[in-house]
Amino acid sequence: MIRAILALALPLFAVAAEVGGEWNLHLVRFGEDFAAARVELKTDGVKVTGTLNELKLAGTIEGDRVHLTAVRPNGKQWGTLDGTVRGDEITGVVKQEADEFAFKARRAAILPAAPRSHVFEPAAFHRAFSGAIPPALHINPGDTVKTTTVDAGGRDAGGVRRSMGGNPETGPFYVEGAMPGDTLAIKLQRVRLNRDSAGSGDRIVPGAVTPGYFRDAKFDDRFSSEWKLDREAGVASLAKPTERLKNFRVKMQPMLGCIGVAPPANQSFRSGWLGPWGGNMDYSGVREGVTVYLPVFQEGALLFVGDGHALEGDGELTGDALETSMDVEFTVNLIRGKSTGAPRFEDDEYLMASGIAGSLQDALQQATTELALWLERDYKLSANESNIILGAAIRYDIAEVVDPQVHVVARVSKAVLASLK
Repeated sequence: MIRAILALALPLFAVAAEVGGEWNLHLVRFGEDFAAARVELKTDGVKVTGTLNELKLAGTIEGDRVHLTAVRPNGKQWGTLDGTVRGDEITGVVKQEADEFAFKARRAAILPAAPRSHVFEPAAFHRAFSGAIPPALHINPGDTVKTTTVDAGGRDAGGVRRSMGGNPETGPFYVEGAMPGDTLAIKLQRVRLNRDSAGSGDRIVPGAVTPGYFRDAKFDDRFSSEWKLDREAGVASLAKPTERLKNFRVKMQPMLGCIGVAPPANQSFRSGWLGPWGGNMDYSGVREGVTVYLPVFQEGALLFVGDGHALEGDGELTGDALETSMDVEFTVNLIRGKSTGAPRFEDDEYLMASGIAGSLQDALQQATTELALWLERDYKLSANESNIILGAAIRYDIAEVVDPQVHVVARVSKAVLASLK
């Protein structure tokens, strides 16, 4: 009899599952993840409170069952989440009025305090920016990666073909803790040539000149646009120059044409594309010492790097610009809870914001807007104040005009902004 009474009483005293802390949540419909978000939960007895992006959460935990109501910033209910806790996982159902779909959450990993350094030797390269590609390496915020890239045609430091052409990428690198709504800050510590040859196109692409010029130009199909790179002197010259170009030399400025993350909404783009996720931006300013800021769209961000150039003129007018392989070293940090509409860059001299669009005007407008918003957010300026500064000091670079999207970079000197701090 005593055992029977105890058995009946035990459920009344069931210990509530521990749900406090940070969780990575995914919404699931028809078996497909369609959104990811960071969830922060706190418990006080059976009461649970927290946040899901901008939503406020409140509810209860009873045994292994958790019930949460999500409320929008305007006070209106977004929906409810009912789930079952099993160790470090929660699975359940979201209800929004008559709509119902699944969710799953996994407790966020506890990251080590000390950053690490990784030497990554790529065994495969990828010709797409996609969250469907398995991570090549997991890293933590603050970690540094030393690795190599192949050239746009897939050849490595020894000239060996390692991939098909089309900007094959090294990676992707999964950044622990990165979630949609965050920003990756990638500091390029080293971008160095690792061979003495490069290749480029031998004529300007038709879209960069008038139709009449391209029609009337007398191109020589035997012209060689192969380059030799003098790494010690830091200059490049044609490997087989014509008589008029035998003394032609250019000072090299090694750069990465591609640096990007997995695009939003489970999209995949060939590695020749560019967009809010970065990608084939071909901006000559993406070189050693620069920090690249990329918005995160998928859990882990999935960072890709590639498409090295010994030098590139604005716009990459010949379609290929001194394409070569690289030794690369970068440090990745995570800015949680802040994101941007497009990639941004920063070095010792400038703040730089991207505009990537289908036309030069649209790209310029986006770049100008992103730079204005950057000043207003980080320097606490009004719209009038930021506009006055940009009207007096903005500079534009036409980074790319030969790829599927036009890329314009708007920049402002930090010296101009020094009085604001």
